[in-house]
Amino acid sequence: MTGIRLLDFSHYFGSCRALNRVNLEVEKNEILGVIGPAGSGKSTFLRSLNRLNDLVQGSRTEGSVEVDGRDITRPGTSLVELRRKLGMVFAVPVPLPRSIYENMAFGPRLAGVRNKERLDALVRDCLEQTALWQEVKDRLNTSALKLSGGQQQRLCVARVLALKPDYILLDEPTSGLDPVSTMKIEDSLRRLKKDYTIVLVTNNTKQAARVSDRTAFFLTGELVEVGPTERIFTAPSDRRTEDYISGRFG
Repeated sequence: MTGIRLLDFSHYFGSCRALNRVNLEVEKNEILGVIGPAGSGKSTFLRSLNRLNDLVQGSRTEGSVEVDGRDITRPGTSLVELRRKLGMVFAVPVPLPRSIYENMAFGPRLAGVRNKERLDALVRDCLEQTALWQEVKDRLNTSALKLSGGQQQRLCVARVLALKPDYILLDEPTSGLDPVSTMKIEDSLRRLKKDYTIVLVTNNTKQAARVSDRTAFFLTGELVEVGPTERIFTAPSDRRTEDYISGRFG
């Protein structure tokens, strides 16, 4: 089933066109890898899915973005509901200056969850999904700022899960992490795929090859091609994709 569909979607910042007539579908319970050089429109595409680009002055769009059959570009769309449905994880982990437990419980409390047993179960479940529970279960009341960079990023993923999204959007989630932490994040994504739809923007083409079911290649705001990851990396349809993957540019 198709979860997200972009139809002739373009995005402008003032007079600058960052995305040009993109047509793309994201299937339910897949990991879609998004690759391309700097300035190709990857992050603009990702932030269009939950309308974070609206926060940039001069931002405007053409075409449509459908999430579960509803055009989210239309006036009247609840951005709070949309951003809860499409949780976002950024390149730099930003834990709250609170305990590990409070980082996890903060969002659910705002959403109305007050029962302590329910909160405890939710915290444990989300930390287990990101393989962090065993590492932090004995220090839930210590500051999240004392965690390593990789642990902080997994905490941020778990914090998104606590709000029960349908989609997880990741913008370079391992760009500043060591190989071991990167591997743990990737292992978590493979496990999460059975319950969530994941869009992963990455400058690491090897990472896209490792974890993505399908891969989309963007260049100067255009979607050059999208397809099964194995085909994109072994027999791309467009010469520009091959040149990028082989390191001829980018």
